[in-house]
Amino acid sequence: MKNIKLLLAGIFATFLIAGCSDDFLEYEPEGVLSNENVATAENAEALVVAAYAGIANDDMVGPLTNMWVYGSVRSDDAYKGGGGRGDVDIVDRYEQYNLTIADDPLDWMGPRTWTNYYKAISRANFALKVINDIPDAEYSNKAIRQGELRFLRAHSHFMLKLLFKKIPYITEDLTQDEIIKVSNDVDNDALWNTIADDFKFAYDNLPQSQDQVGRADKNAAAAYLAKLRLYQAYEQNDNHAVTNINMSKLQEVVDYVSDVTSSLEVDYGNNFLDGFDNGSESIWAAQFSINDGTTVSRVSFVTGLNSPHGTGLYGCCGFHLASQNMVNAFKTNALGLPMLDTFNNSNIFDVVDANGETALAAGITLDPRIDHTVGIPGRPFKYRNTVNTSGDMIYNFSWARDPGVYGYFGNMKEQQAPDCGCYVKEGPFVGTSKNVDFIRYADVLLFKAEALIQMNQVDAGLAIINQVRRRAAASTQRQIDAGATDVYNVGEYPMGLSKSEAFKALMFERRLEFGMEGPRFFDLVRWGMAEQVLNAYLAVEKTRKDFLTNANFTAGRDEYYPIPQREIDFTGGLYNQNPGY
Repeated sequence: MKNIKLLLAGIFATFLIAGCSDDFLEYEPEGVLSNENVATAENAEALVVAAYAGIANDDMVGPLTNMWVYGSVRSDDAYKGGGGRGDVDIVDRYEQYNLTIADDPLDWMGPRTWTNYYKAISRANFALKVINDIPDAEYSNKAIRQGELRFLRAHSHFMLKLLFKKIPYITEDLTQDEIIKVSNDVDNDALWNTIADDFKFAYDNLPQSQDQVGRADKNAAAAYLAKLRLYQAYEQNDNHAVTNINMSKLQEVVDYVSDVTSSLEVDYGNNFLDGFDNGSESIWAAQFSINDGTTVSRVSFVTGLNSPHGTGLYGCCGFHLASQNMVNAFKTNALGLPMLDTFNNSNIFDVVDANGETALAAGITLDPRIDHTVGIPGRPFKYRNTVNTSGDMIYNFSWARDPGVYGYFGNMKEQQAPDCGCYVKEGPFVGTSKNVDFIRYADVLLFKAEALIQMNQVDAGLAIINQVRRRAAASTQRQIDAGATDVYNVGEYPMGLSKSEAFKALMFERRLEFGMEGPRFFDLVRWGMAEQVLNAYLAVEKTRKDFLTNANFTAGRDEYYPIPQREIDFTGGLYNQNPGY
């Protein structure tokens, strides 16, 4: 953890953090000492750091920190990419909405992510067991550390709920015999409230900010409670259809956002560049490090498959490519507003010349966030024309690994320039020490805007959307300095729109602001619009990309992922599978 002193060496000389079996239900740190001998303030501090590490112990095929597969490729934002449909074909099945089996034979993606999250939960629970036994007088930070651990535990359960809906909630007071009797078939609203209880404990016991960056604080707990109540407000039936929008929960969203103290970065691009970690907009993030004395450092490889391919500057493998629909969404009209209903009627940047570049037709203007989000042939990549002597950084058609299948648009936010001090290459795979933000302040602002619009306070919600748009309008200088053509035009929404118009603007703004960051699919499920939006997307995209010919989203099934079959088997059938699998 950045700026969190790593105290693990001593304690892990005694403890081996390992699984007792192949199943997460019996995953707990195991050692030769009793809880009584472990229960000291010094050991507790190390266990808390280990719990923080757990929420970022992910990998390319078991992601925790970056939802590029589950939230981006699974939506209308992006294609899988890579070397054809058979390359990491489990992600192809996710993209095609063809998850007809509950386990992948290679233990990739869903089952592995399930296990990784429950390992993180186990770390938090083990630390809580130890800390709960330390007398208050012997541990001045006891309540704060309990708040941090319950925050971490709630975060992992929250993410599991977004992915799988039906999950067992595991706490530190359960024995192993009790854990295997915890059902995953819990009332949806009750499960939200259980997760909220942990966040509320954190909210009540953590300081507004902490001296060590990366630690959860009251600010982060308030933001997360706002996010949770927003999701909870859209009440779903057993088939995942939204049946009611709870106004009291939306009011809680507004109230919790009021407790968040932060500000937007001056330039949108700061959020995606090394050197701006834990800045003004970062509410809470996974922390990574480099040059820390280990073999490849504590860098993130979760997007290690996603570098531009064939450049000589990066490694492989050309995954996570912007869809044509995503690119078209950044068009603006004469007033600088998104073309909410007609953006996808025509393509932009769809002709590549002999130099491997594209051009923008006369009269078309863009939201500048496109050049922070998408690699486009002929336009600067990561705000660079060149990278020292390493080579040209103008994005080129030749960077696409399989353009005949997936096209040639790239991803930019999760990439860093190859000469960045944050950059590690391990074989063909790229990792960086750049933080991964779980919540940034723009997200918090749009939580509030969404709640206000749904509560018929339309102009107040539009004013917040316009605040986010003003920052976007001011985020052009890096691209222009790097040689991008100045075709940017961002305006503000007028007051007086209807509720339906304002909500459409809110939904589109979230897509532009968080394009290819991962929340898109979860937003569509929350709003109860996944089937409507994604099948409309596919109807057009199939005319552009043959690999999507048989893709189809099935309502009542595809909103969530299947519970891993091995977990159902391990509990003797106690766990219930999600509908349709």
